[in-house]
Parts: sequence; C-alpha cells; structure tokens
Amino acid sequence: MYKILIMLHDGDDYIRMNKVYIESMPVAGQYIIHSDGLPYYVEEVTTFVGYVSSKGAIAIVVVHPADKDAEVNKLYSVDIARDLDDPEYNKKD
Repeated sequence: MYKILIMLHDGDDYIRMNKVYIESMPVAGQYIIHSDGLPYYVEEVTTFVGYVSSKGAIAIVVVHPADKDAEVNKLYSVDIARDLDDPEYNKKD
C-alpha cells in the first residue's frame, strides 16, 4: 500500500484534499474514484525520491474533476459504503 496526498487543481488553485492509501500508483491520464465517490482525472503524479516523510506520504497526485459529460461518470458512479463495503463509511456512532 502506498500513502499519497491528493491535490485538487481548480483553476489556478491547488487545494489539498486528503491523504489516502492506494494499492497501485495512478498515472497521468488515468481516472480515479476518490472517497467522495466522484471520478477525478489524474493530471500529474509527483513522487518523493530519497525523502522520508514523517507523515508517511510518498507522492502527490494532482487531479481535477472529470468533465460532467465524460463517460467515466456513467460507468463509475459508486456509493462507497454500498459498492465497496468500506468499513470507515459503515461505522456506527
């Protein structure tokens, strides 16, 4: 598992979304589904070489929301709790 930092590229701004664990490193040009259940287009992947972060992140992945009419929106509209059975989303308070 790799721990990465997801950055949202929105206009001229770069907004920190969150740190997540992934099983395989995405590549530029690929779509990913974030924990919000929305698809994002991967613009850039920047890895840290020779740097050990105390927070554990090894890369920054820059994304922007998929276009509203992109086919990926039709294929991958998922409900994380229902479709992936993620225990973090199924916790009872």
